[in-house]
Amino acid sequence: MGISTIDAGMLKNAFLAGAKGLEAKKDWINELNVFPVPDGDTGTNMTLTIMAAAKEVAELENPTMDQLAKAISSGSLRGARGNSGVILSQLLRGFTKEIKAVEEIDTTILANAMVRGTETAYKAVMKPKEGTILTVAKAMADKGLEMASQTDDIEEFVKQVIEYGDYVLSQTPEMLPVLKQAGVVDSGGQGLMQVVKGAVDGLLGKTVDFSLDTVPDSGNRPAAGEKAARGAARTDIDTADIKFGYCTEFIINLEKVYTDKDETELKSYLESIGDSLVVVSDDEIVKVHVHTNHPGLAFEKALAFGSLSRMKIDNMREEHQERVIQDSERLAREQAAGEQEDKDKATGEEAPSERREYGFIAVSSGVGLSDIFRGIGADCLIEGGQTMNPSTEDMLKAIERVNAENIFILPNNKNIIMAAQQARDLTEDKNIIVIPSRTVPQGITALVNFMPDLGPEENTQTMTEEMGNVRTAQITYAVRTTNIDGIDIEEGDIMALGDHGMLAVGKSVDGVALDAMKEMLDEECELVTIYYGADVSEHEAKVLEEQAQEQYPDKEIELQYGGQPIYYYLISAE
Repeated sequence: MGISTIDAGMLKNAFLAGAKGLEAKKDWINELNVFPVPDGDTGTNMTLTIMAAAKEVAELENPTMDQLAKAISSGSLRGARGNSGVILSQLLRGFTKEIKAVEEIDTTILANAMVRGTETAYKAVMKPKEGTILTVAKAMADKGLEMASQTDDIEEFVKQVIEYGDYVLSQTPEMLPVLKQAGVVDSGGQGLMQVVKGAVDGLLGKTVDFSLDTVPDSGNRPAAGEKAARGAARTDIDTADIKFGYCTEFIINLEKVYTDKDETELKSYLESIGDSLVVVSDDEIVKVHVHTNHPGLAFEKALAFGSLSRMKIDNMREEHQERVIQDSERLAREQAAGEQEDKDKATGEEAPSERREYGFIAVSSGVGLSDIFRGIGADCLIEGGQTMNPSTEDMLKAIERVNAENIFILPNNKNIIMAAQQARDLTEDKNIIVIPSRTVPQGITALVNFMPDLGPEENTQTMTEEMGNVRTAQITYAVRTTNIDGIDIEEGDIMALGDHGMLAVGKSVDGVALDAMKEMLDEECELVTIYYGADVSEHEAKVLEEQAQEQYPDKEIELQYGGQPIYYYLISAE
């Protein structure tokens, strides 16, 4: 006879083992991503989500089931990152709602908890597609209901559920053409299976390291020469099939009673103008994610329920450009993660004894860029942006270190803005203001324009307006042959990525940089700043500076050491 019930202690060990099971495979899961996806690092995002919960669970000694449920639910919320992380947190949230009131879990309760988790996640996602993490979760929940009526042996129960989950996962390429084209299974579904399999190993007493010493940001990635599934890095996938081009996200701050009827009305309207809907609500806010061709219509409809915040619009086709350099970014993660601890110690970022009126947090990648931010007033720096995007938890830790009443956060990357905004919403004792800077030059300009004599609102307006006047080019290289914006690009070509598309492509770093400036500069631009990266010598950078000055004698050309990885140059014009 196998196991018939699971108590809180057994569930704690199972959950920690599940988290470790996912963490161990996150790099492989990342490689399963295919374009277009809401987030390109599914393994990392799911791992950050569950590890945040695992940290809270690990701190509990002899927990009750209710305490365990609260730790899993609240921890996954705080650590949730990316759409895959949000969906995982919803699966866990629903699961814990079903088990929190019991002392022991049998097969019936376990099956019901799986069903409730799936229902909670499905409720958050409008127009869910077959072939995703939700498909795998639902299949296992359905199998669980079937098995609960047949056996009270949990070991037999989970064996059958996992086998069926693996089978459905193997069928996801037949459900989604983009998966079949890439030759991979769904990355989110694979991540969920790793969680479940790890949890079962812990439940059955298999040897599992429950320590959380290995952090999810370790950056362990396959070496450049190692073979991995071509997923997110596949640039040969045709992006012309994207029906709704603008990824739109925002928060509705509810100013009236929000009923089930209101939610149905909102979802129905958003469904009529787009797809990929995620709508999650609580007593005070509604979080909306939608892919649409008319973001303004989504905003207008939402305003009927309250004020809007955390508004973000991304061009999905522009994100394809970032996929081209994704492999290169991954190569830098391990080094960046290893350097972060030393940088934190070197900066001496300790909160002063007396609370100040203003404080500043900036996301930066590169020694020179970090020095620049410190020089213009940044109190705390978070490593990321070009190597590894920081999580909400990273933001919260930085907020704790800055002892100020009003704290401005400069994400300096469009993919980090959401994490900063989530940290803002979770902070109660400080006024957190997120300046939505999408590039490092924007962040520098915003911080330079801070005026200590102005109030938070006035400074927010000024900093946001001034950073909007900055144009940016990022000079990097192509990791494979592809076509972007109708431009043929060969592996090893140098590319200049602008704010709204490809600026230039060529064989020479300096040549592409100068071509990018030609596209960026007009009569209104007065100042051009060139930040040279870790792979560029000072002499090489000065040569480019001289060439730029010759071509644009009426512009002020500044040269700064950035030290950033991946990008030979960051160029700003304002």
